[in-house]
Amino acid sequence: MKRFTYFKQWQCTTCGRKYARDEVTYLCPTCSIDYRPGMPLTGVLEAVFHYEEISRVLAQKGRQNYSLRDFCMVFSALEARDYPPLPVGNTPFYKVESLNLWIKNDALNPSASFKDRASQLMVAEAKRLGIGEIACASTGNAASSLAALCASAGIKAVIFCPENAPAAKLAQVKAHGAELHLVTGSYDDAFKAAMEYSASHECLNRNTAYHPLTIEGKKSAGLEIYHQNGCKSPDWIIIPVGDGVILAGIHKAFIDLKRSGQLVKLPRLLAVQAESSDAITSYWEKGEYQDAASPETIADSISVKTPSNAHWAVRAIKETNGAAIRVSDDEINQARLDLARKTGVFAEPSSTATLAGLYKAKESGLIRDNEQVVLLITGHGLKDIAGF
Repeated sequence: MKRFTYFKQWQCTTCGRKYARDEVTYLCPTCSIDYRPGMPLTGVLEAVFHYEEISRVLAQKGRQNYSLRDFCMVFSALEARDYPPLPVGNTPFYKVESLNLWIKNDALNPSASFKDRASQLMVAEAKRLGIGEIACASTGNAASSLAALCASAGIKAVIFCPENAPAAKLAQVKAHGAELHLVTGSYDDAFKAAMEYSASHECLNRNTAYHPLTIEGKKSAGLEIYHQNGCKSPDWIIIPVGDGVILAGIHKAFIDLKRSGQLVKLPRLLAVQAESSDAITSYWEKGEYQDAASPETIADSISVKTPSNAHWAVRAIKETNGAAIRVSDDEINQARLDLARKTGVFAEPSSTATLAGLYKAKESGLIRDNEQVVLLITGHGLKDIAGF
């Protein structure tokens, strides 16, 4: 039988146990039998591929001779036939001379958010399994993303959002016909509500890191950066970090590239967090996990008390010789104006945290002027206009 994907198995990032594709759905049953509120997830699964076959296939044609889409599909855990019809990815990657940096603008995805990448694979998985409903917790971007991708494929989306989520994001959810539940409290409360819902309904749960395809979906941006950059790694990729899943996804992209012989050196990853939502930064600094005390920030997309993927996020920083940094709301706001006025890119606050982080990293000497730096822009500014 001809294989249309080079996926091999799932492997637990905590204990290393391996599982066949449909042997497990969410977390490693040995390391995390039940979801535990107030703690990062353990037993998060990582997709493992037939890397030698990938290396051989890419060598036959030459990796630069693949179209961007075909190159990314080589590393996909799902077959193209199951993907929803709404196109995702292939977003702009270009240099901004005025700031001496490169931008990967994922705000130009269909729902104006990076989160479309994870939603695309979750919808594809629902189609593969014949499941007609997907549940999700979100501060807004994953919600509007899942609503859009589900609408394109005729699948029901059930969304749990904090009641104070940005109005524009909630409007998107409603426009696409999703079932919206507003939750009193924070993103962490919405995460718990989505978990409780999926436990009693016949559906998939899209909660980040809980379903491993959320990480696989997000890794496609890293694959695109590599291919669009002439099949080489930049020196740094700067990533806004809340629950740590985007960071893990970008890390996974370059790990897969390395395992298949496409590169030797990983790009260094800089995780940028809001000062009040700094659980991953503190974990990286101290070596011990502790919840963020009071995550209140204008950057709602990275406002998380208990980041679900904290363990992998810290691993990603360490394995890439990267770093984590905190930025204030004032610094995020100033970077939002700078990005809009110097590059023409209007991004939401969580995205402009990356530029604020770059300023600090250059000031401290962590990043040098002669290094290639990529800012990952994850959401459009019109999705959250607070402060204007």
